[in-house]
Amino acid sequence: MTTADIVPDTEHRGLVGRLPPSVRNLALLARFDRPIGWWLLFWPGAWAVALGGGLVARWNLILWLLIGSIAMRGAGCVYNDIVDRDLDARVARTASRPIASGAVSLKAGWAWLAGLSAVGLVVLVQLRPPAALVALASLALVAAYPFMKRITWWPQAWLGLVFSWAALVGWVETTGGFALAGALLYAGSIAWVIGYDTIYALQDIEDDAMVGVRSSARALGSRVRPGVAGFYAAAVLLWAGAIWQVRPDPLALVALLPVAGHLAWQVATLRPADGGNALARFRSNRNAGLLMFLACAVVGTAL
Repeated sequence: MTTADIVPDTEHRGLVGRLPPSVRNLALLARFDRPIGWWLLFWPGAWAVALGGGLVARWNLILWLLIGSIAMRGAGCVYNDIVDRDLDARVARTASRPIASGAVSLKAGWAWLAGLSAVGLVVLVQLRPPAALVALASLALVAAYPFMKRITWWPQAWLGLVFSWAALVGWVETTGGFALAGALLYAGSIAWVIGYDTIYALQDIEDDAMVGVRSSARALGSRVRPGVAGFYAAAVLLWAGAIWQVRPDPLALVALLPVAGHLAWQVATLRPADGGNALARFRSNRNAGLLMFLACAVVGTAL
């Protein structure tokens, strides 16, 4: 991969690019220029609300989950950049991140983290106590995530636990408790996250090898395409199990065909050595999330 193939992790474009420099740097630190992150965090929660039958009655919950996803994804990025500031400065794609480049001070980073967390707290108090407790339980996973790339070849699996957590929150808030359907939905989301974040990690595979950062992309090596295919297949099978628990009808499983087809397209067209191709396939998971949401909506509202 050449320098020209590398897409910087922060880009001064769109509305973010028009902000004053000091505000823009904070927006870049929270990745407001990269909305794909909050969509990926949001979708599992929206799936749970829809599959749990709350799409109409709890439409406001979906909005709160979106707000919470934007704020907490931003907070997670700030925390990650504070912890990884030295590593980020040594990787071409992440060297321009505000803290790694020195555009935002460490003190300002911590203050911004507190502000974003306060927004998350506002969302938290909208939940009933059982769901709020489930949401709070995710904080330990979030705090540990930046260190996983130093101790395991599969930090993507840990990210799966974190980025799928909204499925548990949404399910408990919508249905009032845990159930096998919610657990299968969560497990399927974990497999999905491992697949798409392995694709994302392909952009850094050379730099990661030089600085000693571990990833599933490096662990899979030349088997990355079948590896991603396996995780995506597991995701679809687990989602099928969740749908079957809610509506044991073969016709209900047909709702999964669009998202399954989209994931198959990602694998079929993935070029692991092409960073731009990998980034495009990764970003297309916003559409995969939407297709899965529509599947859950169809099944959940047909009860």
